[in-house]
Amino acid sequence: MLVEMRLPPTTPALREPDHRPYFLWWTEATVADLRAHLDSEDPEERAYWLGALLREANSRDVWLFTDVDRIREDWPHLLRHLGRSRAMWAWLLDMDGTWPPRVAGAR
Repeated sequence: MLVEMRLPPTTPALREPDHRPYFLWWTEATVADLRAHLDSEDPEERAYWLGALLREANSRDVWLFTDVDRIREDWPHLLRHLGRSRAMWAWLLDMDGTWPPRVAGAR
């Protein structure tokens, strides 16, 4: 029997809608704001905020807001927002982390 074990969030406040997450240090966004951005219909808006989450948050806090399937789905839009964390996430998810993306037919 396989039991999934996760570390708790770095702070329980990350579960509170009005809390300002430490990893969104450059903005006044709350947990509720982040969730709304991550649920946006606009793939570029989702990618910006998901990139901020993956780039700035402790990895144990990432899973409070997203999952592997969501990251994989948004990967083409997300890639440019990952900065130095791009290689780590590409490796963890077994995704192509090449940036800029290869253009078909280019050498």
